Amino acid sequence: MIAKKMVKYVEGSSVTRAMFEEGKKMAAQYGAENVYDFSLGNPSVEPPKEVKQAIIQILEEDAPNFVHGYMNNSGYEEVRDKIADSINQKFGTAFGQKNIVMTVGAAGGLNVALKTLLDPGDEVIAFAPYFGEYNNYVANFDGVMVVVPPNKPSFQPDLEAFAARITPKTKAVIVNNPNNPTGVVYSEETIKKLAEIMEQKQQEYGTSIYLIADEPYRELAYDGVFVPYLTKYYANTIVGYSYSKSLSLPGERIGYLVIPDEVDDFENVICAANVANRILGYVNAPSLMQLAVSKCLDASTDVAAYDANRRLLYDALTGYGFECAKPEGAFYLWVKAMEEDDAAFVAKAKEYNILMVPGSAFMCPGYVRIAYCVDKAMIERSLPAFEKLAESYR
Repeated sequence: MIAKKMVKYVEGSSVTRAMFEEGKKMAAQYGAENVYDFSLGNPSVEPPKEVKQAIIQILEEDAPNFVHGYMNNSGYEEVRDKIADSINQKFGTAFGQKNIVMTVGAAGGLNVALKTLLDPGDEVIAFAPYFGEYNNYVANFDGVMVVVPPNKPSFQPDLEAFAARITPKTKAVIVNNPNNPTGVVYSEETIKKLAEIMEQKQQEYGTSIYLIADEPYRELAYDGVFVPYLTKYYANTIVGYSYSKSLSLPGERIGYLVIPDEVDDFENVICAANVANRILGYVNAPSLMQLAVSKCLDASTDVAAYDANRRLLYDALTGYGFECAKPEGAFYLWVKAMEEDDAAFVAKAKEYNILMVPGSAFMCPGYVRIAYCVDKAMIERSLPAFEKLAESYR
């Protein structure tokens, strides 16, 4: 018999992954070229050439015991130095290697942060819609997820509702910017007001409330939109970052946490994060990929390709009568379902071989997420199907 806690996880297994598996079955049945799978945020753009060159260089020049061995739980010192310097150059911060913990992607980093911070019953606030796995990450450590309802149609955080949900039990707030699933970028004005509310609540309750910035999509921003770096607005900020999207390396599971000196109880927090990295079973982030990304800190994926997809899909779907939040970042289009039941709308779209994810998976029923990190030719092939789907509701 499996653990009782796992029964709930199994029953609520990822809708996104289920749609992805469904897509593979449909491709075998109808032909891959006739199935339009927008379910999974799996980058279609190849990693920059610098990544391959770095891996080859490391394997040819460095000693195998160094490349493949254990290291400090935080990661290689020289890698953390380079990452801290890169962040400082980009954002005018003053981090050092002691502030960086290399992690198994952003997901591993978030679990390390939550393991570090949460006692059973502690509350974590997130703004709907949000990445549904946050619920599981918080539950892993017996925390309680508190949801701020979606603020339609802008999908900027509802700060009045946010303030009302902070209690003496609030331990952390998760902000994902640019946002999955909406593609919205939370503005500097929004971040400043959010930080002000959190400062006031810390003083009111005499507690520490940590802001966890989940930033795998930071580099995927369009039209010159500004993405605030949250440590500059709120002292109690921990940043989780991943190279999954910025270097198109989702399967390599490499990222880091930034834990500034300014966070409350810094020495204990950084020590606990190192211990959490070990006892959660990660031990340390993948050694080869630590060294590889440290050589590619100035490289970037082809954001222009995603931008072209964004413009094509947004213009076409709004032309067909779909109501969409215009994405400023990430690689998702957030679309209002053409009927109240988003699951039924997703099922209807499958009749036209279109696969997307219901908004209820992101705590926001009535919408769907379309991942446009796909081959542009597939988007072009899919447009007649989207047009027929829209016509079926007229």
